[in-house]
Amino acid sequence: MSQPTTRNGSRSTLLAVEDTEFLLRDEMRAIRFALEYGKAELALRDWGIRSTIIVFGGARIPSPEQAVAAVETARTDAEKQGAEGLRQRAEFYRIAREFGRIASERGGAFAPRNRWRDNVIATGGGPGIMEAANRGAADVGAPSIGFNITLPHEQAPNAYITPELSFRFHYFAMRKMHLAMRANALAIFPGGFGTMDELFELLTLQQTQKAPPAPIVLFGESYWRKIINFEALAEEGMISPVDLKLFEFAETAEEGWASLVRRGVRVHGNGPIG
Repeated sequence: MSQPTTRNGSRSTLLAVEDTEFLLRDEMRAIRFALEYGKAELALRDWGIRSTIIVFGGARIPSPEQAVAAVETARTDAEKQGAEGLRQRAEFYRIAREFGRIASERGGAFAPRNRWRDNVIATGGGPGIMEAANRGAADVGAPSIGFNITLPHEQAPNAYITPELSFRFHYFAMRKMHLAMRANALAIFPGGFGTMDELFELLTLQQTQKAPPAPIVLFGESYWRKIINFEALAEEGMISPVDLKLFEFAETAEEGWASLVRRGVRVHGNGPIG
């Protein structure tokens, strides 16, 4: 965006909101932080979104369509082996898509009470599992949220987010805050560093009671037990054994939804769900 012209060539005559060079100074970081909070906050309020179900998972998990294409084009043994790995991981995409649909149909996204919607699907806005969950909501015409982040190799918002609810952040901390502050429940699929970061942040918020109780379900028990020895943390005295009850495992979308309902996923004013 071009800068407004000034009469005397001095930037000091620009209004503060017109002067991007001023707004991007290091000293203005707190103001930029507040603006990132406010922009998403007001848009979510305008849509009446009171609570969300957060879905995390790997951006590198392909859709079934992508996996099929990889299998069909594989020629060498290495390519075929890689394509088979993609085909297996794509099952998590299918489950995440189904979960996004189920949560949207049963959780309150379609049933605003006094203008407020509850349990709206929200993701990190990117590809892979995030796309799958947003896609599941879109399959049934439900609104869903994408909290995207600007990265060196830019992560573009996926095509299934409700356009008015597709946000882009510069600061990871503010993105995390918006992901956590409305969360009624969390559905975590296999992923890498980013997924681990979000998972342990939210487990810590629950453990320390810095956030209201929100059930957590981890999809793909064998994956999680392979990469994290949760029980060892308790055995070594690093967490309390009761902390292991903060989450459960599930293999299917229906199992995941049942776990959240059984452990009290909250629906404001809508009565019991199932």
